[in-house]
Amino acid sequence: MKNIAICLILALSLMACEDVLKEEPKSLAAEVFYNTPDEARAAVNAIYGPMRGPNGLSVNYPAQQEGLPDYGNSRGSQTPVSLYQGLDNTNINRVGAIWDAFYQSIRNANIVIDNVPKAKEISEGDIAKFVAEAKYLRSLIYFAMVRNWGGVPLRTEANMTVTDLKRASIEEVYDLILSDALNAEQFLPDAPSEVGRPTKWAAKTLLSEIYMYQEKWKESSERAKEVIASGKYSLVPVSVSEDFQKIYGPEVVSTPEEIFYFKFSRQQGFGLVGYAHRAIGPYRYYGPGGVYAQYTDSTSNSFIKTWDMKDLRKAHILYNVDVGLGPNTCLYRKFRDPVATDGGGNDYPWYRYADLLLFHAETAARANGAPTAEALESLNKVHRRAYGYNAETVSPVDFKLAGQTLTSFIDLVVRERGYETMYESKRWLDLKRLGIAKKRIKEVKNIDIADKHMMWPIPNSELLYNKALDPAKDQNPGY
Repeated sequence: MKNIAICLILALSLMACEDVLKEEPKSLAAEVFYNTPDEARAAVNAIYGPMRGPNGLSVNYPAQQEGLPDYGNSRGSQTPVSLYQGLDNTNINRVGAIWDAFYQSIRNANIVIDNVPKAKEISEGDIAKFVAEAKYLRSLIYFAMVRNWGGVPLRTEANMTVTDLKRASIEEVYDLILSDALNAEQFLPDAPSEVGRPTKWAAKTLLSEIYMYQEKWKESSERAKEVIASGKYSLVPVSVSEDFQKIYGPEVVSTPEEIFYFKFSRQQGFGLVGYAHRAIGPYRYYGPGGVYAQYTDSTSNSFIKTWDMKDLRKAHILYNVDVGLGPNTCLYRKFRDPVATDGGGNDYPWYRYADLLLFHAETAARANGAPTAEALESLNKVHRRAYGYNAETVSPVDFKLAGQTLTSFIDLVVRERGYETMYESKRWLDLKRLGIAKKRIKEVKNIDIADKHMMWPIPNSELLYNKALDPAKDQNPGY
């Protein structure tokens, strides 16, 4: 059922990537004009391909992110990620591949933004929607890049033929991110045209997070509140830990809490490969050849040890198995597909309603200078569901407003978000945004993070060909 629902968009994405928009390093394919809605849609689909491929969300991006948080570690060739002293050549190459994939998607977005408005057989309203989807994705990608690399060259529809571009400032990157997200908010549809496409509500959620990173608490809170007030989303009810498969399972097509997900299927070439746990090898949920790149420990890691066993998320996400790292080793199985042999069918949740509620909880409190009843309710909705209670009604596990300071309340939100989004590539970015990454890693792992480890290095694929960059001056510190 899921394959039927998303096969067309994935097939078009592959076709568009391989047949229409072939990538040639540092060059631009011949200009193509898109005159019909089908041609424009195929061009938009091509944006998704590189970003969600093996050098993007299917393998490299989540693998690099998940070795960094306080709750776990990496092993094998990923070990240097969680040693926090800077990346070795193997992992430098991996983040370089992410960079290249993201810029390929950006390039494909730029082609849509530049060419679709010239179409002769597409209505103005549809043109605006196609361009808005391209700008939403471009905003999303640059937002990921600026948080991992800092300032980057800004490639847009205005300079697609220019190879040599200076590194923009972080502020300049955010200006483009915000402009694109505001356009998406204005012109994306109220409901997705197909499963997996963004809406204006996804744009508002993106804006809420962008404003949160800019510490524009009021603007962030207002966008989040608009999404909540729309009534379009709700948390999927759970009563036992296995019910979380109704959110993350490989057969799920969509859920009431899906705001924006990247879609995957078991079809060869479209699966969630390195990130999903599959029925291969002596243990049931880790990948081919015994790959278990990330793991944690139920007794030595304080974030895991203090996690309440009554929280249903814990049993859903973690399972204890000694894979040669000790009897208390736990592997992650949040994205599990027991029947998959090539790639898991689990989707990648970029924005869930739970994310939005926790954005609102934090920013509403910060905007007010103290926790509010509304902020507390957003936090409690996520917390209640985690224990199997109705998210919409008062429960025995509710946090109370009495006695809460702004600091203590934000601590609750950050802890809750850590448990709720575990293994979704979000925790490390949160710790960096909050300025507590070094403190948390020291507390939990007793490791001093080297300054160079806070940002990924600019890859050689950029430095060798972009003559506007000085390899010494424009590289991130320490590389």
